[in-house]
Amino acid sequence: MKYRLFNPLTILTIMAISCNQAEQNKATTGNDAAATASSAPAAPVMGSFSYDLQFLRQHDSVVVLKNDSGRAQVIVSPKYQAKVFTSTAEGDSGMSFGWVNYKAFSGPVDPHMNGYGGENRLWLGPEGGKFSLFFKPGAQQVFANWKTPAAVDTESWDVTDKTEKSISMKKAMHLENYKGTKLDLLVERRVGILGDGDVEKGTGMSLPERVKVVAYTTDNRITNTGTTEWNDRSGTPCIWILDMFRPGDETVIVVPFKKTDSAGFKRVVTSDYFGSIPADRLKHTDERLFFKADGKSRGKLGVSPSHAPMALGSYDAKNKVLTVIIYEVDGAAKYLSQRWNTTDPPFKGDAVNVYNDGPLESGTQMGPFYELESVSPAAFLKPGGSLSHRQAVYHFTGDGKGLDMIALHLLGVSLSEIKKAF
Repeated sequence: MKYRLFNPLTILTIMAISCNQAEQNKATTGNDAAATASSAPAAPVMGSFSYDLQFLRQHDSVVVLKNDSGRAQVIVSPKYQAKVFTSTAEGDSGMSFGWVNYKAFSGPVDPHMNGYGGENRLWLGPEGGKFSLFFKPGAQQVFANWKTPAAVDTESWDVTDKTEKSISMKKAMHLENYKGTKLDLLVERRVGILGDGDVEKGTGMSLPERVKVVAYTTDNRITNTGTTEWNDRSGTPCIWILDMFRPGDETVIVVPFKKTDSAGFKRVVTSDYFGSIPADRLKHTDERLFFKADGKSRGKLGVSPSHAPMALGSYDAKNKVLTVIIYEVDGAAKYLSQRWNTTDPPFKGDAVNVYNDGPLESGTQMGPFYELESVSPAAFLKPGGSLSHRQAVYHFTGDGKGLDMIALHLLGVSLSEIKKAF
């Protein structure tokens, strides 16, 4: 076999060409990598809707409802007790309005309550009192004995219908109240996102320009599926809707109530659920009260059904978000007492409540978050009978003048009055 020999000059030329090609390949590869990196989507920012959606999808096959524009979106979870976890008015990159307790999704099940969060969740009341659903018969009503029923705490619900704009779910429950009465019931819940026309109809006003909104309704119903009548001797449940939101140093809850003289304020408002609320955190006029929603001090208050409003809300001045919930109230009906004692009259409770989270005496804290709450009347039902409770949630954001118009119309107070409260 003959071999062809290359002279030194030829070898050097080939080596130079090879090195030059290697450098070009390296540069090209580097440019491609840079281009790929620059075109890759940025990681979702905490506080955004996309961040919460990505997180929740790691734990659940959640359902996302969207309005016609696609900007307004609502996350619903049949797995996590049919709750609305959060919503946004401005698409994936928009602010996530609900509070999600990320740490609750890992670790052991909490024996008292698994606070996954959620800006609209269904519980059943009463929490305390002679007919409590959270304490075993005869147990002292203290935190060590407090346990949220699994059906509204950890168990999943069944989907009965689903479209692009609504989802319906149900859950059969078997509970026992503090008196020892066995309660068999079916709970049904429908969540539906609203279009702009529905928002205008629900609020009774045209949506101002440069204001964005996400809104939805929850229709909730309980049916007595047992053989025992629910009455003032056996005890009755009620529908309890709790909405958990992100707190802030510039966030204030506004609760209108029917006018009364200042001497009667304490008969209208219960403000000592967890001890008295300091005066620098709760202020009121003869027609509305203002409550700090900063998640720094634990406090809860409620308004009696004869004085309760049909709407209450909050304003986050830092992020320019006005939140309003509208619900049903029957001023002549009996509402269950939720307080942790057996001495209060069981059917003289509040129709609406608001709560600001804060550190417990032990120094621990679930949140921080704050809540806007509404409840149904006591469900005095014969076997086969049903009771319903409807609530709508509205988040408005954008132009200050437009938000001011909405606050005046729905809450009877201007944004400047809200901001001056504290």
